[in-house]
Amino acid sequence: MMTALMDKETFFEALEAARQPQHGGGHPFSRAFANGELTKGELGFWATQHFYYIDPIPQQFAHLFCRLPDLDARQHLLENLLGEEMPETPEKRHPDLLVKFAKACGLTEADVRDAEQLGNVTAGARAMRAWIWELVAFRNLAEACAGIMVALEGQLPTLYPKYVEALRKIGMTDDDLEFFIVHIEGDEEHAGIGLELTHRYATTPELQQQAIAAVRASVSVRWQLLDSVYSAIKEKQAA
Repeated sequence: MMTALMDKETFFEALEAARQPQHGGGHPFSRAFANGELTKGELGFWATQHFYYIDPIPQQFAHLFCRLPDLDARQHLLENLLGEEMPETPEKRHPDLLVKFAKACGLTEADVRDAEQLGNVTAGARAMRAWIWELVAFRNLAEACAGIMVALEGQLPTLYPKYVEALRKIGMTDDDLEFFIVHIEGDEEHAGIGLELTHRYATTPELQQQAIAAVRASVSVRWQLLDSVYSAIKEKQAA
């Protein structure tokens, strides 16, 4: 275990390296998605699980906002929170954009929003949602910023362009794909801010190691979410 405090550049490299071994883009589900191998029904099933995971993100970000001691950090997170909730254009809320995509895949709004009551939420989706609550409510600020902004938001700018390309090939419009497009545009900046905030709050070697571990944990839990989705799809295909 490294005992010296890493300089900023070395720490950033360590955080980003921790994200790579289980980067979502390498998962068989993501490869099948990017290669156009999934049916619309299967894509809708993924959207349902992802919706369950992200639906409380605004409340989760609000919880983390209350814990941040620095004005500029709160302002950055508030911008992120407002981007999720879109108060001036509420129909553009990110969870609602995902519902729109699911409907383009042939699902109804109730299929997505009522998945819990319908018994259609996977264990992986539950674990992902619970892990974000743990980060924002109970883990230290370095872990929270690293585990959410670096580990998770940091994956999307390289992952979602491949999804969009595949979905356009099956006739989906940019309106259908708005959920993905807004994350491609916004999350690269969020990941950069996450690196800066993680560095700010990881003021000891121990905190740096905890932040790196939080990145590994987040990508691992997200990998398990994709496992649960892909396993359910494969089981249905084999039935």
